[in-house]
Amino acid sequence: MALAHAILASLIDRPCSGYDLAKEFDGSVGFFWQATHQQIYRELSKLEAQGWVISKTISQSKRPDKKLYQVTELGKQQLKEWIAQPCEPAPIKDDLLVKIFGGYAASREVILEELERHRQAHLERLSTYKALEQKYFQKPQELSEQAKFQFLTLLNGISYETHWLAWCQQAIKLLS
Repeated sequence: MALAHAILASLIDRPCSGYDLAKEFDGSVGFFWQATHQQIYRELSKLEAQGWVISKTISQSKRPDKKLYQVTELGKQQLKEWIAQPCEPAPIKDDLLVKIFGGYAASREVILEELERHRQAHLERLSTYKALEQKYFQKPQELSEQAKFQFLTLLNGISYETHWLAWCQQAIKLLS
């Protein structure tokens, strides 16, 4: 997936400033597609040059002007075409798994500390996801069409974090 498509998917419903998009990105699409604020701003410029988004400058008193970005019909068409294309499962590229694969070359304490650190990180992310589920998705069948798709993404995140937690706990138990 290209960052362009993640941005189009984030902007499809409403215009947004680059700053607000970057903040929103951190709490939604950013859970599964990482990008810095600088990358998002660069990509917005490219998308505008391609005609996939347009911007409108809004004057603000006592603040710099801000640009609101909105997806164009061409951008919507590009997003629809991209969604219709088949995609392959992403290959696993995980530093922790490489460390575990060669873990016998280091002390168990080092490996156990790293596993515990990852366990905690996955526990925190799972907690965040569960809080989002409780706040926004308590009645899945009553959700709007858009919210159902967002909920499915969240369910995948919950499953992913649950799996990692179970695996970390199993690894810690085996190596302790």
